Amino acid sequence: MHVLHVVGARPNFMKASPVMRALQAYPGVRQTLVHTGQHYDANMSDVFLKQLEMPAPDVNLGVGSRSHARQTAEIMIGFEQVVLDRRPDVVLVYGDVNSTIATALVCAKLQVRTAHVEAGVRSNDRSMPEEINRVVTDCLADLLLTPSEDAEQNLRAAGVDPSRIRFVGNVLIDSLVRLLPAARAVKDPRIPEQFGLVTLHRPSNVDDSVNLKSLLETLVEINNDLRIVFPVHPRTRQRLGALGSEFKDLLLLDPMPYIEFLSIQSRATVVLTDSGGVQAETTFLGVPCLTLRSNTEWPVTVQLGSNVLVGNDRQRLRQELLRIREGRVREASIPPLWDGHTGQRIAKIVCEIATSSAPSCLS
Repeated sequence: MHVLHVVGARPNFMKASPVMRALQAYPGVRQTLVHTGQHYDANMSDVFLKQLEMPAPDVNLGVGSRSHARQTAEIMIGFEQVVLDRRPDVVLVYGDVNSTIATALVCAKLQVRTAHVEAGVRSNDRSMPEEINRVVTDCLADLLLTPSEDAEQNLRAAGVDPSRIRFVGNVLIDSLVRLLPAARAVKDPRIPEQFGLVTLHRPSNVDDSVNLKSLLETLVEINNDLRIVFPVHPRTRQRLGALGSEFKDLLLLDPMPYIEFLSIQSRATVVLTDSGGVQAETTFLGVPCLTLRSNTEWPVTVQLGSNVLVGNDRQRLRQELLRIREGRVREASIPPLWDGHTGQRIAKIVCEIATSSAPSCLS
């Protein structure tokens, strides 16, 4: 059986790695790794592949940065030829980036079986490009591998045939569990004993200069009592430059490789973020998280974890920070099947269905 994995952006690597490792245990399974090149910075791709001990990609489409339409189209054009040349039995697509929807579209047109890892996740916010990618990919994929119980409920509510759905857990947590010991051994002398970790990259936060300036001013205020550590996404770095130097007192860092970022994330007093993946990771780590959005694709992190949605409400942000600083941290638990073994469950399901002679959702 020939399994082809598609990665394109940093979160994909952490999700594909456990599945590739698990499939190595199955004799007769051949794997191909295709990197679309959606993230092309070394800290966004090459270092991640190395730290996750993933093989060098068999194919790199090298699409680079484009508008959503052009990037999706470039990936489709390049990936179509890859599928025609390599003829995989099943293609695994991950998460919600442009690479995911582009390759799922190609496979649907060519009648190649696909499995969507992290299916059913919804923010119900169609202004987010990722939400469009999730919805369309779930319509196209043959097998929908869900990370949480609410994701499965979303698919059933949309009328998806239950035979296409498998609840497997959050594969992102597999990489976290495996690399957490290495992360805890990392010591960065720049990082203080107590600090707030910030990540920002959503257009709603960084493209609106008024909103971004207001948020940064709040961070500078917070920095007087709790040091703010801010690894700056390239998209955000551009916006900061346009706003001047008044935010230089924040500890602004370059984008970090996975292990180094996990190290400071696991030690943070609080994390302020607009990233879905960070919300999931902090829930597992038990680190208080304040999400700078009014919605989330991971509602389970709010229901069971220590995640709080504060949106653009700066007063709410200050109140929640005070609560955390005073030790009044919400009781949290880890969602079901976020246990570090999701990659193994995915590998088992894919192999059983793809090799079965009986009719199935991958037939």
